[in-house]
Amino acid sequence: MLSSVLPLVLQALGNPDLSVSSVSTLKKICRECKYDLPPYATNIVAVSQEVLIKQIHKTSQCMWLMQALGFLLSALPVEEILRNLHSLITPYIQQLEKLADETVRTQMVHIFASETDHFPPIKALFELVTSVTLSIFQQGPRDHPDIVDSFMQLQAQALKRKPDLFLSESLDVKAVFHCGVLSLKFPEAPTVKSTCLFFTELLPRCSDVPPVARVVQEDGKLLIQAVLEGIGGGASRCLMDQFAEVLFSLNKHCFSLLAVWLKEALQPPGYPSSRVTTEQKDNFSHQILRERVNKRRVKDIVKEFTLLCRGLHGTEYAAEY
Repeated sequence: MLSSVLPLVLQALGNPDLSVSSVSTLKKICRECKYDLPPYATNIVAVSQEVLIKQIHKTSQCMWLMQALGFLLSALPVEEILRNLHSLITPYIQQLEKLADETVRTQMVHIFASETDHFPPIKALFELVTSVTLSIFQQGPRDHPDIVDSFMQLQAQALKRKPDLFLSESLDVKAVFHCGVLSLKFPEAPTVKSTCLFFTELLPRCSDVPPVARVVQEDGKLLIQAVLEGIGGGASRCLMDQFAEVLFSLNKHCFSLLAVWLKEALQPPGYPSSRVTTEQKDNFSHQILRERVNKRRVKDIVKEFTLLCRGLHGTEYAAEY
């Protein structure tokens, strides 16, 4: 069935008069038959890429096409996802190179600040990258810390430059948030730093991006638990300033919620470390909640607490810290 229908649909993609019907049909096929499509993936990506570069379709159809590709790629192995994603993104990077003499990573950032007249809808491209990267998380991201690092940087820059991207119904903000929480527990320091940056860009958006406010309200306790686990000894001490930045941002933008989450999270005995007493945990919580202006002070409070959690307070290691 697919072998007879797909060639017709892909051929129709190149005809502007059949734009709506061809793109919507492909999107339906990719959504409902994605696990049967791997043998056809290379061809679908190649044809889709060609019509996107030629700008045959209007904005809404381009977005449908990107969504179709998201469904398609999510059913592939990680290596195939990366190869096809690289193939799709390369032409846009090349266009950006003509517009700005910057590094590739900065160019991905440059997308958000540029006029969309220069290339197909940036919103659709961002959603495609997000969608397929989320599928990598579902398959197990531990073998790809570099992808996670870049993904978190991309999300952070989107929040900073084009936060309205997070208003899209096609973007799974909750899944992105949960990926962030998971990424805070990676052993690779650069990945954790990028993830902390993501959260410090995300939290201020609670005031003007309702989907962000919703997910923080519902799942923010998971974030504070991940941060406390890192401070408690789960993460390298070189990352404490970054964790302090997240705490400071939580305190500034979600104060009443943070007070509740800290109380609940620090309640279990031995958490986040068996070396700290209830009194020391209460003291830490009170100090954090008191500092809503002085970020430097919050960093000092976190450093002090992590030394207690690690049994290093008052040692020569502490003196070097």
